[in-house]
Parts: sequence; structure tokens; C-alpha cells
Amino acid sequence: MRAGQVDVDVDSVVVGAGVVGLAVARALAMSGREVVLVEAGAGIGVGISSRNSEVIHAGIYYPGGSLKAQLCVEGKQRLYAFCEERGVRYQRLGKLIVASDDAQRLALQALLGQGRRNGVDDLQWLDADQARELEPALSCVAALWSPSTGIVDAHGLMLALQADAEARGASLAFQTPLLSARCIEQGFELHMGGAEPMTLSCRELINCAGLSAPQVASQIEGLSSQHVPVAHLCKGSYFSFSGRAPFRHLVYPAPESAGLGVHMTLDLGGQARFGPDVEWVDEVDYRVAPHRADVFYQAIRRYWPGLPDHSLQPAYSGIRPKISGPNDPAADFRISGPTEHGVPGLVNLFGIESPGLTSCLALAGHVLKQLA
Repeated sequence: MRAGQVDVDVDSVVVGAGVVGLAVARALAMSGREVVLVEAGAGIGVGISSRNSEVIHAGIYYPGGSLKAQLCVEGKQRLYAFCEERGVRYQRLGKLIVASDDAQRLALQALLGQGRRNGVDDLQWLDADQARELEPALSCVAALWSPSTGIVDAHGLMLALQADAEARGASLAFQTPLLSARCIEQGFELHMGGAEPMTLSCRELINCAGLSAPQVASQIEGLSSQHVPVAHLCKGSYFSFSGRAPFRHLVYPAPESAGLGVHMTLDLGGQARFGPDVEWVDEVDYRVAPHRADVFYQAIRRYWPGLPDHSLQPAYSGIRPKISGPNDPAADFRISGPTEHGVPGLVNLFGIESPGLTSCLALAGHVLKQLA
């Protein structure tokens, strides 16, 4: 390739083929744009999107007026409809958020009000007996019942988004990391690595790189560093349960500061798993330390006293792409478009942690509005 040669000229380039990047590429392609989706990994969803609880959240936890609240409530509705239309496997199991003592009961009352302000209008307050009618093995003093919470086959969802994008002409390039980018008169010039390095030019650049989003943004010549947040890595480990757990619904404790507590989710086969916990780390390392199970047993037995000894095995872990540190208030989604940073055609998505999976279709719509 000659120095300075531009190999491909397209309307839009999306960086990152996780569930959000795929949803954005789909939305752009459906709007009539010529789209290339580039991914540093070997396939779709190799990062955050394949290392989570696969939960469709209702929109309860997030501050009123925040992007997380707005896009989760909208995204939940759109996601259920999309899964139904495309034949993606899901189950609307419902979720119990439980209080183990009077202090947590007060926290649940506040959470009930927060959820209703966010537009989650199906929440129900349950006393201990009512909660045990739903889940006899549960121990709690009160609970919130969220019937619109569910689970989804995350990989099946990503395959459906990919199929839609490609059907509308989008192209995917795997093992193609973005090495550098610079603003040019009509958009961007991108230098891509991989087995066949190339240069792309595009009019729109959307950064959906997840954990790497701040790093990708820092590689864009012409974008001021003041518009690139500091990345913080918050690891969450999961443990699987050997045997059949006596639960039919998801069970969450009252939420913690950096996460939603060690909760019990079910996969589509009915197998229980517990997690994630909260561990602030300096590098990406997906190994699960077996000794962390000690804390899991203690946390889980607050709402399931019957958890047997030696029944938890290390399963997998994920990393939350936080843009707030351990001593900071939890940050909202940050969708940084031209009105914020002044670079036409550029949208950076930072801090897209939970409920990013639930919100993926709504996030894609929000990106299109930013570009408009």
C-alpha cells in the first residue's frame, strides 16, 4: 500500500462489534448509509457483550432523567419486540429485589419510587410472605417484584443484529484494530492494522469500543483530550451452582454502590449462576480466583440460607468499562457527539456498562440523533 493511499471511502465506520456496535451499525445501514464495522477481535461480542448476566433490565436503579434510565426503559421495550420478531431466545422471568433487614427495606422503598419515576410502572411491593409465595426458599423482610425483567440469549441477539446490518449492506472486518485516525476536510482518515493494513476514509466515525473506547478516542487526531474520560476497570466474577437451584425467577439483593450486588440469575436452560462481585483492577484479566467464593457464600446466604457448602464453582468474569472511580458517584452513559466536542460526524460512547445490553437498540437510535 502506498503511503497516504486511501483504500476505501464509505459513509460510516463503527469501531467495536459488541452488541452496541452491532446495533449502531444496523441502525446506520437501515438509514441508507454505507457502513463498515471494524473489530480488533476475531469475531462479534468477544469482550463485554459475552461476559455479563444476559439480563434484560427494567430500568429501576438509575437516576431520574439519566441516559441510563431513559434508554433502559425504551431499550427494554424495543429489545423484547426485536427478539419476538427475529426469533431470538428470551424469557420474561421477572425479578425479586430483596431486603434482608430494615435498613435494606428503606433502600427498597426508595428504589420503588425511583423505578416509578423512571417509568417502570409494573413494580409491586411484596411483604416477606408474599415474596415466599413466589420463591419459598427465599429469606427476606420485603421485596420488590419486577415482572418485566428477563433474560436473553446475548449471542443470538448479536447474530440477529449482524444479520440485519449485513442484509442492508454493512461490511464487517475482524482482527482489524484502529491504529490512528485524523480529521480531514470531509470526515476522517483511519489507519487500520491487522493482516492486511488499510486506510479508510469516512464521513462519520462512531466509537463503540467498550473497554477500549477511551483509548480509541485518544487516537483521533483533532479531538481534544479534554473530551476523553479516564478509563476505570471494575471486574465482576461469576460462580456457577452445581445442581438445580430452587428458584424460578431472578433474585437480586438491595444494590451496592458499584454494582447490583451478588445476584442469582438463570440462563435459558434454567441453570443458576451467581455474581458479579466488585473488584477494581488495573488490567484486563478474566481469570476467576476460586477464593472469592468465600464472599459469595456469605452474600448469597443473606437471601438464600439453604445454599449448600461447596456448591459454587468459578465460571467466568467480565470487566465493567467505568468512567468513574471507586470513590466517585456512578457515572451515566456518556454519548459524546459533535455538540459536545465540536468534531462533525464523530460520536464516542463511553462508560457503556449495564444496562448497555438492554439499551442497545435505544443507544443506536440516540447515536443517529447525535449525527443528525
